[in-house]
Amino acid sequence: MSERDGDAGADEREALDATVRSIGRPDAYILHEVIRRNGDQELRRHGGALFLSAFSAGLSIALSMIVPGALKAHLPAAEWAKALSSMGYAVGFLVVILGRQQLFTENTITPVLPLLHDRTPKTAWRLARLWAIVLAGNILATAAVAAVIAYAGAFPPELHAAFAEISHLTIAFDFWPTCVKAIFAGWIIALMVWILPATGTAATLVIVLMTWLVALCGLEHIVAGSVEAFYLVMTGAASLHDYAFRFFVPTLLGNVFGGVALVAVLNFGQVAPEVEEGKEADGKA
Repeated sequence: MSERDGDAGADEREALDATVRSIGRPDAYILHEVIRRNGDQELRRHGGALFLSAFSAGLSIALSMIVPGALKAHLPAAEWAKALSSMGYAVGFLVVILGRQQLFTENTITPVLPLLHDRTPKTAWRLARLWAIVLAGNILATAAVAAVIAYAGAFPPELHAAFAEISHLTIAFDFWPTCVKAIFAGWIIALMVWILPATGTAATLVIVLMTWLVALCGLEHIVAGSVEAFYLVMTGAASLHDYAFRFFVPTLLGNVFGGVALVAVLNFGQVAPEVEEGKEADGKA
């Protein structure tokens, strides 16, 4: 979900997008092709561009802590207030996705489809390279922005109290419960990425509803949650060990499994016969 590289790639993507628009509700194969070709472009992007896009996403996703924290600090202590403040979680994702920035969880499906389509060591290496660059950019940015939030004095005490209360949930559970919560989050985010090409003008609503569900259910997202966990580390409420083993490792495993196994592989499976027929027709099987 980023800039297209090359006129040929842009022409192919535009042709597929035109097909999606023309038929209104694209079938599974058309959706697969839209996402796969977009993923193929991502795998070919320059490493520096990927990193800068990922770093930007890590900074932007901080809004998914700041906005809910601000809402929480200004709303009364009522049950309905939690549902409303949780909706603020969607703001960071809206900025990242509509701004075409690189978020790791989106990449558990988009560039995975080219690997499922073209199962070669070269494609696997490209996927591993993309994952490493994007995850590094995301996490470094979340640490930087968490430090600024914690130390810069830009927010009043009541907001810091709200940030701390929200952030505590990221390290409040043991390894396996955190991992399971992350599987659900990875599944939901990957489903969102899968259906976005078919949503047209309703894309913003889909992003808001799906990411709000992640927040409302208290699920774990490796990038948005890193802002919260690093905030706790910066303020002395948690240690780097807590971040690494109570949040990062189980959340990373869960998000990857939820996106790759539950969405990318399963949705590829339903179109695999058509994909293989197309490869045979092109003489690539």
